Amino acid sequence: MPDRGGGPTGPRIRVGRPSRRVRTLLMTLGVLAVLGMAFTMFAGFWTDWLWYRSVKYSSVFTAMLWTKIGLFFVFGLLMALAVGFNIWLAHRLRPPLSAMSVEQQSLDRYRMGIAPYKTWLLLGITALVGLIAGASAAGQWRTWLMWVNGVSFGQKDPQFHLDVSFFAFDLPWYRFLLGFGFAATILSLIAAALTHYLYGGLRVTSPGARATAAATGHLSVLLGIFVTLKAVAYWLDRYGLAVKSSDFKATDNWTGLRYVDANAYLPAKTILFCIAVICALLFFATLWRRTWQLPVIGFGLMVLSAILIGGLYPAIVQKFQVQPNEQAKEAPYVEKNLKATREAYGIDGAQVTEYSGTSTTKDKTTLRDDVDATASIRVLDPNIVSPTYQQLQQMRKYYAFPTNLDVDRYNVKGTDEDTVIGLRELNLAGVDKQNWINNHFRYTHGYGVVAAKGTTSDAEGRPVFTESNLPSEGELGTYEQRVYYGEKTTTYSIVGGPQKEIDYSDDAGEKTTSYTGKSGVNLSNPVNRAAYAVAFGEPQILYSGAIGDGSRILYNRTPKERVEAVAPWLTIDGDAYPAVVDGKIQWIVDAYTTTNGYPYASRTTLGDTTADSLTATNDNRAVVAQQNQVNYIRNSVKATVDAYTGDVKLYQWDTQDPVLKTWMKAFPGTVKSKSSISDALMAHLRYPQDLFKVQRELLTRYHVKDATTFLSGSEVWQVPDDPSNKSGDAVPPYYLSMKMPDQKAQAFSLTTTFTPNGRDNLSAFMAVDSEAGTPDYGKIRVLKLPTSTTVDGPKQVQSQFNSEQDIAESIRLLKGGDSDIEYGNLLTVPLDGGLLYVEPVYVRGGGLKYPLLKKVLVTYGGNTAFEDTLDEALNKVFGAESTTPPPTDEGTGTTPPPTSSNPTVRQALADAQKAFDAGQEALKKPDWDAYAKAQKDLEAALKRAEDAQAEADKGAKASSTPSPSGSASPSGGSGTSSGSKASSSPSPSPSPSSG
Repeated sequence: MPDRGGGPTGPRIRVGRPSRRVRTLLMTLGVLAVLGMAFTMFAGFWTDWLWYRSVKYSSVFTAMLWTKIGLFFVFGLLMALAVGFNIWLAHRLRPPLSAMSVEQQSLDRYRMGIAPYKTWLLLGITALVGLIAGASAAGQWRTWLMWVNGVSFGQKDPQFHLDVSFFAFDLPWYRFLLGFGFAATILSLIAAALTHYLYGGLRVTSPGARATAAATGHLSVLLGIFVTLKAVAYWLDRYGLAVKSSDFKATDNWTGLRYVDANAYLPAKTILFCIAVICALLFFATLWRRTWQLPVIGFGLMVLSAILIGGLYPAIVQKFQVQPNEQAKEAPYVEKNLKATREAYGIDGAQVTEYSGTSTTKDKTTLRDDVDATASIRVLDPNIVSPTYQQLQQMRKYYAFPTNLDVDRYNVKGTDEDTVIGLRELNLAGVDKQNWINNHFRYTHGYGVVAAKGTTSDAEGRPVFTESNLPSEGELGTYEQRVYYGEKTTTYSIVGGPQKEIDYSDDAGEKTTSYTGKSGVNLSNPVNRAAYAVAFGEPQILYSGAIGDGSRILYNRTPKERVEAVAPWLTIDGDAYPAVVDGKIQWIVDAYTTTNGYPYASRTTLGDTTADSLTATNDNRAVVAQQNQVNYIRNSVKATVDAYTGDVKLYQWDTQDPVLKTWMKAFPGTVKSKSSISDALMAHLRYPQDLFKVQRELLTRYHVKDATTFLSGSEVWQVPDDPSNKSGDAVPPYYLSMKMPDQKAQAFSLTTTFTPNGRDNLSAFMAVDSEAGTPDYGKIRVLKLPTSTTVDGPKQVQSQFNSEQDIAESIRLLKGGDSDIEYGNLLTVPLDGGLLYVEPVYVRGGGLKYPLLKKVLVTYGGNTAFEDTLDEALNKVFGAESTTPPPTDEGTGTTPPPTSSNPTVRQALADAQKAFDAGQEALKKPDWDAYAKAQKDLEAALKRAEDAQAEADKGAKASSTPSPSGSASPSGGSGTSSGSKASSSPSPSPSPSSG
C-alpha cells in the first residue's frame, strides 16, 4: 500500500490492512449479527407454533403456513422464471456487432463493467422480483383457500345466471391471477427492453434501424401477451359489473348492474374483448412480418375504442335514455338489488307490520297489568352501573370491572331473569408495587362473577346482587371462579412454577395458589425460554429463577384475540360476554363469515354501521376488522373461551352458510357441529349486537320491497342519536325481555327504534328474537308507524322529560350542590297499540363515587311520571295499580319484614336490622373495616334469631314452619330477615370472607 500524508518534513502514516485480530472480530460480529437476525425470525415462528399447539389448533397454523409457503414458492418462482427467461433471451438475441456510434461507445463501458458479473446480476434480479412476487402471493392465502374449497350457494345471479360462488370464490382468484400475469408481463417487458438496449438490440440515436428483427419479435410477443391479458380483463369485467359499486341516488353503496351497465357497459366490454383479441394476434404476427405498423395501428384502435365504446357511449346512454325516465329504466335493476341485499344480510324474512302508535284500551287497570305481561323492564343500565360494581364489589384495587357490563338471563327459582353481569378481572394498574415479578408472576388472574337483577334495585338505588362477595357466592351455584382470560387481561403471565400467585384476600389475609390448568406454553425447555425472551423483548424470561419446572406462559388472553387467532377467517363481534355454564365461566364470542362478492347486494363498511354511542367511548366494543367492506354477512359461528383454561371452542351455528362450509373444508376439524352445543350453553346464547346493527342500518332503506318507493326515498329511515349522550352517535340496541304484538309470551329480544330521515318523530320499532334454541330465534319484527300522524321519538321524549317543570325541579334537587345526573337506557316497549318509554335516572355525588338509581321516568300516551320506583311511575302514568301479585323475592324491598311473637327472635331481628344499617353507612364512606364488623354482627344476629325460632318451633311441634329469618343464605341476591331494605352491599348476607 502507498504511504499517505506527511510533507517533506512531516511524519509519514502507513495505511495497511486491518490486523488479523480486527478482521476476526469483525467476522465474528458479522456472524453473530446474522445469527441474531435468524434467531429473531425463528423465535417469532417458533412461539406462534407453540401457541397454536397449546390451544390445540396446530392444524390451523400448519394449514396457513403450508398454503403461504406454497403460494410464495410457486408464484415467486414463476415471476423469477418469467423475468429471468426474458433477460436471458434478450441477451441471447443480442446483435453480434454494435453500430459504431457515441451511444454504443458509452454503452460499451456498462457492458464491459457488468460482463464478469452477468450471471450473479441475473440471479440477483430474478431473486428480488421472485421474493417480492412470492410475498405478495402469500398474502392471498384466503383467496386461494376459498377458490380451491368453494362450495355452491345454490343461488344464481339474475344477469349471468351463474352460481353466487363464482362471484364470491372464483372471481377474486381469477383477478389475482390476472394481476399477477400483468405484473410478470410488464416486468419482463421492461427487463427485456433494457437488455436489448444495453446490448444494441434497441437503438435510440444510432444510425440504421431502431430495433433488430430479433428484438422486434421478442418485444412484440410480450406486448401480444399483455394485450391478450387485457382481453381477459375485459371479459372478467363483464362479470365484475355484478359486484361493482357505484354512486346512485337511491343509496350511497349501490352494487350491481344498472340500466347503463346492462345496455352499454356490458356490450362495450364484449366488443373491447374482441378488439383486444384481434390486436393481440397482430402483435404475434410480428414474428413473421417483422414490422410494428399493424400492431401499433391495432393498439391505437383498441385505445380509441376503449374511450369511445367504454366511456363515451355509456355516458350518452345515461344522458339521453336513462335520465329522462330514470324510474322506469332503473326499476328492474333496483328490484334485483333489493332482493339480493335483503338475502345477503339475512333481512329478507323481516316481518313489517303496521302499528297505530296510540292505545285502544280505555281500562287503566288492564293497561297497567298489560305492562307486567308485556315486558320485564330493565332499569339497571349495564353501561352506567360499572362504577357501582367497582365500588361495592371490587374488594381490592387490583380488581376491576369492564366499562360496559353485559346483559344475560339466568333461571332463578324456575324463572328467567334479565341479569346484569360482570367479571372481577385483574387490574395491574391497581397493584401497589409495580415490578416484573408482581406484574407477571404474582398477580395473574381475576376472581369471580358479580351479577345483579336487571329489573330492580334496593331502597338506596343500589343493585340487588344475585352473585357477589369474594369468593363469589349466590344463585349461580358452584363454579371455577378464577379468571385467567378476560377482556382486561392484555399482558402475559407466567404461572404454575415455583413462584406462587395471589389468589384472593379476605379477613384472614392473602390466599395463594398455583395454576393447575394445561393452558399456555411450557417454559421448562431452554429453547422455548430463549424464544419468548426474544419475542417479548424480556431477557429475564431466559434466566429468571422464578421460572422452573411446570412454569407456563399465558398470552393472547382476551377472548376476541384468541378466537381471531384460531379462526383468522372470521370477523369477530365487538361484545364478548361471560356466562356461568356447567361449573365454568365461559366467554361467549359471536363470529361472522363475510364476503364482498355477493352479486347485486349493496356494500356496507362494518366500522361505520356498527358504530354507536358505546363504541365511541369504548374501543373494546368495536368490531374486529371494522374497516372491512362486505355485502354478505352471517353469524355462522358461536365461540367460547374458558376463563380459566383458555380453551377455545368453535361451534357451527348457521348450518346452511356456504362461506362457513368453505372454510370448514379448508380447515377440517376446527368447527364443532351445532349439535355439540350443550343445553346449558344454549341457554346463554343470544342474537349478536353487531349483526343487528348492520341489519338495522340496511333496513333504514331496504324495509321497502318495491322499486318505485325505494327510488323516491320517501320511506327512508335513520337510526336516532342516543338521547342520553351528547356525542351525536347512534343509540345502541338494547336487550330486553318483552313480547311483540304477535307473540304470546315474553322473549329475550334485541330492540331499536327508527326515525324518519332528518326528523325526530318515531317511524318504526324493531326487535329480533334473541332466545337461542327457539323456533323464532333470529326473526326480525318491525312495527311501522303511520306517516299521517306523528308519534314522539326518543329525542322528543327526552326533551319532554327535561322540559316538564316538575321533573326539571326534581332533577335540580337531585343534583344538589355537587351531584351529577346520568340518564340510563331509554327503553321503548310496544304496548296495546301505543309505545311505553322508560328511562332510569342515576345520581352520582354527595361523596359517593358511583351512580345510584334514584328515579324512573315513564311516559305513555302523553302522560309522564317521575317517581322513585318503576312501579310507582307506572301506577301514576296509568292511574291504576297493578293487580299482579308482586314477587316474594327477599331483598327487593317488596316483601314486608318477618315478625315473630318470640321476644328473643324479635330482639335478634332488631339487632340484625341495626347491623344491616351500620353496614350501609359503612359502604357510603366507604369504610371496609366497619363494614366487615357489621356483617359479622349481622351474621350473629341472624343465627340467634334462627336458633331461637327453631327452639320455639320444636316446642310447638311445628317444625315445618319457615324460619322467620327469611331466606338468609350465602346467596348474593338473598335479603336479610329485616326485609325492610334490600341488600345492596358487596355481601348482602353474612360472610366471613367479605373483604
